[in-house]
Amino acid sequence: MFDFEKRFAELSQQTVLCIGDLMLDAFVYGDVTRISPEAPAPVIRVGHEEIVVGGAGNVARNISSLGSDALFVAVVGDDLQGQDLQQALTAKGTGIAAKLVVDKMRPTTRKLRFVSEHFSTHLLRADWEVTTPVEAKTEAALIGHALKLLPRAGAVVLSDYAKGVLTGKLIRAVIDEANKLGKPVVVDPKGIDYSIYRGATIITPNRKELAEAAHLPVGTLEEAAAAAKALMKQVGSKAVLVTLSEEGMLLCVRGQDPVHVPAYSVRVKDVSGAGDTVAAVLGVMLAANADFESAVRAANAAASVVVGKSGTATVGPAELRARILPSATLASEEKIVEDWDDIDVHLAEWRAEDLRIGFTNGVFDLLHPGHIKVLAQARAACDRLVVGLNSDASVKRLKGQERPIQPERARAEVLAGLEAVDLVIIFTQDTPLELIKRVRPTVLVKGGDYKPDQVVGRELVEKLGGKLTALSAPFDPEGGAYGHGQTHGHSHDHGHTHSHG
Repeated sequence: MFDFEKRFAELSQQTVLCIGDLMLDAFVYGDVTRISPEAPAPVIRVGHEEIVVGGAGNVARNISSLGSDALFVAVVGDDLQGQDLQQALTAKGTGIAAKLVVDKMRPTTRKLRFVSEHFSTHLLRADWEVTTPVEAKTEAALIGHALKLLPRAGAVVLSDYAKGVLTGKLIRAVIDEANKLGKPVVVDPKGIDYSIYRGATIITPNRKELAEAAHLPVGTLEEAAAAAKALMKQVGSKAVLVTLSEEGMLLCVRGQDPVHVPAYSVRVKDVSGAGDTVAAVLGVMLAANADFESAVRAANAAASVVVGKSGTATVGPAELRARILPSATLASEEKIVEDWDDIDVHLAEWRAEDLRIGFTNGVFDLLHPGHIKVLAQARAACDRLVVGLNSDASVKRLKGQERPIQPERARAEVLAGLEAVDLVIIFTQDTPLELIKRVRPTVLVKGGDYKPDQVVGRELVEKLGGKLTALSAPFDPEGGAYGHGQTHGHSHDHGHTHSHG
């Protein structure tokens, strides 16, 4: 289970090593209003220019922007562009510890893009680069830096742009050492021979790259999943993440069913560097011991943030948190539903966006910090969280005439004010079964101390194609939350009782 609050708090405690092809990204922005009289080419009237650290350097920038420490190993040329990159990466406050090897035999990789600001369209790109493998002396220096830094890192990212830095020898040395030390390795690959990445933890090809590497069709999600599994077996990785542009992402983990993560509905300004952001977030999340699906969902959210920005962009913790856990999908008072006929409107909107609807329930009398923590965990298991709240009448039947301490409206308002909660529905029955039938959630959330056969609605949800998700901590929001209408204080066969007041 991915605990957002815990993981985000841990971002600043992580260190990730990135090795790969560094480049200088330059953008020229302007308006296009006419065609050149000299040739059939658009004329761009330059408005402003932007120069940023790109390629693997953008992975390091994203690691740093997330609050983590970035260790970075790369190559620059003995030129002005190399000096600019050196200065940018070693400046105070960047959060990047860079070891840059100067290679006098090759220029610094540079990409210049001309962009129509009005249409957010790339008109032309000019590249200065050498793509042959670095010479043996440079390779040895890179390996030396990487192996020296690796023990300090919680994860490694290999950012391969096929510019000659990630040689077969370097890749092998890093992956072997990382595996020996138990460090996860994320690979953003290039080329068609992925055998050089054997032993990596997770590989992140796009659809086209997957087709070329696996030599299999990838037109449908089913075909892409089959190709990813074949590639995973070929490379010996634990997982393959296929980026699918507007279709989102497809995660295949060894021994598990594929997981399709839909793309967020956002206005795309520029996709430059989105893959860098994905690799960086995966690295940071895996360093924080997140599971693959949680790491991928965080990476998917991060990518949706940066494609809404111009140029090669980064994402910060606040932006990522806001995208994953929106603070106000609805105003607090709009989150409370007393008439069940009003439920369908919200559910229809969410289903139209292909969002995972989660459901949990309880009395929540009185709401305490433990409730807040587990509700955040519950929200992390889905895209929208619906909370079923026992009415006053049902609470009295379950707990006695002296309860509830707070009336249903007060309890509902407190719940609705929580960031993790997207909808609060009051139900009058002793169990939430009828409400679950109405909501038809994708994810039914239970506490870690409940057995599956004790969870009301499990069979129904699973029959509809949903799943039961257990929290990492016991969740007892009050009597009747998951059991079969039993009063608070009932005993389970795992040897403890619940006694939250």
